[in-house]
Parts: sequence; C-alpha cells; structure tokens
Amino acid sequence: MFFKNNFPTGKYSELDPKHILSTLDKLRQRIDLRFPGSGLGKLAGEMNEVAFVIVDLVIKLSRPLWSIRFLTFIAIGLLIGLSVWLCTITVRYIPAGESGLMEILQGAESAINEVIFLTLAILFFATLENRIKRKTALDSLHRLRSLAHVVDMHQLTKDPAYLLENGIDSHFSEKRKMTPVELTRYLDYCTELLAINSKLAALHVQHLQDSEVLNTVNEVEMLSHELSNKIWQKIMMLDVVITSDEKGAETKDVGTKA
Repeated sequence: MFFKNNFPTGKYSELDPKHILSTLDKLRQRIDLRFPGSGLGKLAGEMNEVAFVIVDLVIKLSRPLWSIRFLTFIAIGLLIGLSVWLCTITVRYIPAGESGLMEILQGAESAINEVIFLTLAILFFATLENRIKRKTALDSLHRLRSLAHVVDMHQLTKDPAYLLENGIDSHFSEKRKMTPVELTRYLDYCTELLAINSKLAALHVQHLQDSEVLNTVNEVEMLSHELSNKIWQKIMMLDVVITSDEKGAETKDVGTKA
C-alpha cells in the first residue's frame, strides 16, 4: 500500500499461458513424428489436455470471486447491524440508579461478546476466498507433481550404460531398439516435458499470492529440476557413445581410403 511497485508491463514481463500451450503442442507433434505411437507421445498428449485445464483454472484464480465477496459483505453488514441493534436496545431500556449501572455493565459485556463474534466472523469470511483458491491451486499442483513422476518413469528404463558396455539384454530387460542418437532425442524430449511442467506450476503464483501455494510450486519446480539433472547425466553418457562412433567411422573411412 505504501510502496507500490510500478513495474513496466510488457510482452516479456510474465509467463504467457498461450505460449506455453503452443510450445507444449509443438513438442507433442515432434514426439509423435519422431516416435509415433510411443508412450511418451501419449503422455505429451495427456499433458497437453491437462495444460488447457490448468490455464483456464489459472485465469479463474486471477479473478475475484464476486459471489463470495458479495455474500461476505452481506454477512458483515448483517452482523454489524445486529450488534448495533442489540447495543441500542440494551442502552435504551436500562433503568436509572444503581441497578441500572449493573444492567449497563451486563449490556456492555453482551456488546463485547457481539464484537468478538463479529471479529471472528469477519476473519472467516475475509479469508474464505483465499482458502478456496488455495485448495484449488494445490489440487492442480498435485496433478503436475504426478505428471513429473510419470515422465521420470518413461526415462527410467532408458539406460545408456548398456551402449557403453555393449551389454546383453536379460530375460527381464526391456528390449532396446533405439540408436544412441534416438535415445538422446528421447531423453531430451523428457527434459523438455519437465521444463514445461515447471512453467505450468509457476503460472499458479503469477497472480495468486499465497505462501503455501508458493512453497508447493517451489517443490514441483525442484522435483522437475532434479529429474532433469538425472536425465542430463544419461545424455552426457550418450554423447560419449556418439562421439566414439563418429571417431570409429572416421577411422574406418581413413583405413578404407588407404
């Protein structure tokens, strides 16, 4: 109220939900083109549907709930009117004398009780809108946390150590049909999905100031960051395989020419 931040508002001053949706849809198309019918492509499609719901929800969270505010103002007005009426009735019909003083004290005690009740009611109604928005945002963030774990499950069995060791699949191992380049691209798509997942989480606190929601958003972003770091370790291992293959191919070409 005393220190208002007049930050410039522009195209790049905050996250644009439309751009996030567009980026996610393009990523889904790229995954379907590179890996048609894959589970990761289906996951990207489901995340795309969830993103539309989240964007619509975030827009609603940024708007005031006028119905609740209207009911709150009515309730506060009724409680204030009731308190004033009770105080007026108590004072007006108090008789004079010592007995009247005692009745005034009793009336004051009743008025104080009404004020305490009124204060508690005002606190309840004043925080009702924020509590409703908080619960809605937390439910949405819980869905994003689950999606991050699902992305992690899709990359879990993509082990580049198999390519480094020239290992043999066991009876319980997933059949590996990807080349090092394809596996690198697959893992890269996983990191992009996690990054978009973080941006969807950040949308929740762009216009909603709530400490509990902010902490949950930070947790989702930290989870996505940690999972991305784990995937990038695999990508770095695959870079070693790809570089070795390229050097081997160059050596073979030189030997053939000689």
